Amino acid sequence: MTPAATSAEPSLADLLARGGRLASLAEDEAAKRAYLDALKRDPTSLEALLELARLALRSGHRSAAMTCWRQAIFCHPADPAAHVNLGGLLIESGELAAAKTAFADALALAPDLPAAHQGMARVLTALGEPAAAEPHWRRGLADGWLARQPYRGAGPGVAALLIVSAKGGNIPTRALIDDTVFAAIALYAEGHDPARPLPPHAVVFNAIGDADLCGDALAKAAEVVARSAAPVVNAPGAVAATTRAGTAARLAGVPGLVVPAIRTLRRADLARADLGFPHLVRAPGFHTGQHFVRVERAADLAGAIANLPGEQLLAIEPLDARGADGRFRKYRVMFIGGALFPLHLAVSADWKVHYFSAAMAGAADARAEEARFLTDMPGVLGPKAIAALAQVAERLGLDYGGIDFGLSPAGEVLLFEANAGMVIQPPGPEPIWDYRRAPIAHALAAVKAMLLATAVAALAA
Repeated sequence: MTPAATSAEPSLADLLARGGRLASLAEDEAAKRAYLDALKRDPTSLEALLELARLALRSGHRSAAMTCWRQAIFCHPADPAAHVNLGGLLIESGELAAAKTAFADALALAPDLPAAHQGMARVLTALGEPAAAEPHWRRGLADGWLARQPYRGAGPGVAALLIVSAKGGNIPTRALIDDTVFAAIALYAEGHDPARPLPPHAVVFNAIGDADLCGDALAKAAEVVARSAAPVVNAPGAVAATTRAGTAARLAGVPGLVVPAIRTLRRADLARADLGFPHLVRAPGFHTGQHFVRVERAADLAGAIANLPGEQLLAIEPLDARGADGRFRKYRVMFIGGALFPLHLAVSADWKVHYFSAAMAGAADARAEEARFLTDMPGVLGPKAIAALAQVAERLGLDYGGIDFGLSPAGEVLLFEANAGMVIQPPGPEPIWDYRRAPIAHALAAVKAMLLATAVAALAA
């Protein structure tokens, strides 16, 4: 005799509901298991794939999120949501051509979708095609100046107003804003209409971080802040003062800090400028090494800058950040609520140092060196550098920001850049990155605590 079943297996709807409930309680790993069980019932479930992608991003598993979105596109080619989400992550990863394709696919499916137009405009701007981006800006912001962010906490949550720029240049806030505490609404500064009421909020977080790219958006953000009675994290005026050239001028004279000469020049004036060589030239408003070249000789200048977008270019004196082993080093320290937090150290054979391209995964000695920096920043950098970093943080006046720098043999800080646009990216899941988890979690916790304390103080008042 076959024993009677004690209970029926949960249905697809039950598993999806369980995943949503667990996610709302911040039990992410249990929520992931529920959604994976849902995919066993129906491997094409759009809700399960989209929610798994979102949970993967929360824990720093970017490749897993991309896999989920690509699977959602394969199973539901007529749904634009996965195309838009995939495009946004591809922009963050610097894969601009692939991102452009993703947004084009979304627009083919939904020609009036604001998020798809905003994404396409961001891509075209990043590719140096502002004229082509302009109509997408207009359509993307016509009805989309506010965007409610996912909230999964109990009760109404602490209302937060998140100011962003549609053109990009924003601080990635996915890991910074605790969506079990804050019910956030993003406001696109370019679409701000003073005739429209602001949504209720207890705190404002200005997430526009790139002063070179987003000058107009920061001016609009200042208008928003002027209308609000809530406290502001990263006042737009403080961020607007952090252009690369402006920051170099403001920080000149800080003891223990070596500041490169940075000039903003018209393209046509570069050849006539009194530049020493080698020299660095970059288009303002771009990051991750995009549109950034090293020119070894005056004779190479015209060819080197030919493909840089824009009429205004930055001419930057190079600083030698090589160690005794000939490799280049770039440290990142965050400024959060006035305190210093070590974030990463990238060691590379290339002068253009970025963590994602530094091949740290294959260099055990570089990872060991980074681990020493993360666990003993004062001991690794020395008192001269620590004092200089504290002065930089004070002069910038940002609630959230950071500095990328090298270290001279004399223990001086070699300034690369210092601004609000620094990203705190959780490490990947591989065990070799375990040494990075606690320091990064410490910095993220400091941001969340600062936001909460600011909002609670305002609510109490």
